[in-house]
Amino acid sequence: MNDTPISEMTFEQAMSELERIVTQLERGDVPLEDSISLYEKGAELKKRCETKLKEAEQKVAAITLDEDGSVTGTKPLEGL
Repeated sequence: MNDTPISEMTFEQAMSELERIVTQLERGDVPLEDSISLYEKGAELKKRCETKLKEAEQKVAAITLDEDGSVTGTKPLEGL
């Protein structure tokens, strides 16, 4: 189990923790109250993964290329 706050997790950390939770829930041997807590944490982890992916997509979209396809820099990111 990862002790890093979800808001500070890397994409990889959040995805790993989410996979662990899904596996645990799929086994079906978790008491109901614990299942609810795990589901809530899983929803937070999913949101973190989506946020990190969106950030990465925006960074990739901001890369500017010259006519030869070489990276020339980045455009300013709007909204970040």
